[in-house]
Amino acid sequence: MKHGFQAVLRTGVRSLLLHKLRSILTTLGVLFGVASVVAMLAIGEGASEEAQEQIKKLGSQNVILRSVKPPENLASNESTRVSSYGLTDTDLQRVRESFPGVRRAVPVRQLAQEVRYGDRVGNPRVLATVPEYADVTGRPLSEGRFLSTEDERRRLNVCVLGYEVARYLLPFRSAIGEQIKIGAEYFTCVGVLLPRVPLSGDPPAPGSEVTGEVFLPLSTGRLWFGDTQVKIRSGSREMEQVELHEIIAEASAPENVPMLAAASREMLTRRHKQKDYEVVVPLELLLRAEETKRIFNIVLGSIAGISLLVGGIGIMNVMLATVTERTREIGIRRALGAQRRHIVVQFLVETVVLSVGGGLLGIMLGVGIPWFVEYWFGMRTVVTPEAPILAFLISAGIGVIFGLYPAWRAARMDPVEALRHE
Repeated sequence: MKHGFQAVLRTGVRSLLLHKLRSILTTLGVLFGVASVVAMLAIGEGASEEAQEQIKKLGSQNVILRSVKPPENLASNESTRVSSYGLTDTDLQRVRESFPGVRRAVPVRQLAQEVRYGDRVGNPRVLATVPEYADVTGRPLSEGRFLSTEDERRRLNVCVLGYEVARYLLPFRSAIGEQIKIGAEYFTCVGVLLPRVPLSGDPPAPGSEVTGEVFLPLSTGRLWFGDTQVKIRSGSREMEQVELHEIIAEASAPENVPMLAAASREMLTRRHKQKDYEVVVPLELLLRAEETKRIFNIVLGSIAGISLLVGGIGIMNVMLATVTERTREIGIRRALGAQRRHIVVQFLVETVVLSVGGGLLGIMLGVGIPWFVEYWFGMRTVVTPEAPILAFLISAGIGVIFGLYPAWRAARMDPVEALRHE
């Protein structure tokens, strides 16, 4: 049986080699179909993983309450020209003391202040917060330390720079111990945080927009900058009074996140007369991102599958033409005693060789395309082991499915009529 199959395989390969160009062109449909399946799934997987990592950095056990400025007609007070809205210290106290399943609640205030060192000036996010912020958000240090309880208690003029800000202000030396001017006050840098996302190798150009963050003790921020922010826009002066811009509530366990989110929404709805807040749940975003990834992969796989379908139709078309060309050969084999199953096996072997050969070449091309995309365009790609295996199995299945009809048609030929065929 083994030798019989080898003989059929050799016969099938020899038949394909008689028409090399036609065989090569036939495999191209499967080759590009398999390559597109592997490449599209790799690009989709990379984009999905990057999005999920960004969400995870917010903390999958965190519930984030944020102040949101309501429409102007609701927030403004014409007599004082001060917009007062958002989260309050009372909200923070309720979250800490009243909500079940809360491990920690971290307040954050955003200060609209200019950051300067020497002749370098930037406008990053200046955040006044407490020492627990780094633990709750999982921000690792590059050097130095984060804010301490002593800094908060004594209202010390210290700051922690984000990596982007430190690299811009002091591109050639460490920022630790340097005096950074924030607003009209000077603060001693005690630490530098690692960046949230990978950075390019070039520092920002002077005068360009600087992203990143600068952290101060919450008590120090209130001491020097108060609760009222003054913003000048298009020649007009706008004043905003916001006690807290953000409250990060960490749940004691992942299963407590939905309950904590629901309690936060209920509390804010009852306590705030206007919709000047939002509740962001990274766990919900993560689950939504995973569902989006699944749908995205299905869509990409379906689009790439169409290419495989076209390739399969091409294989069937060529094999039908081959059956017609080899009608007399089939008649001779039947006359010499070959059974119908032998004819079916021979033609199936030829279609499977075409599809599997195209599939293997397509896998190599499909693995190379994501590398090219990642190297030249900087997009993250992830080739999972399942993608090449799935693409290979599909290509082999296409060879069988689209080869069955031509093989069946060849086997059903009448030997006498086949021998008469010119």
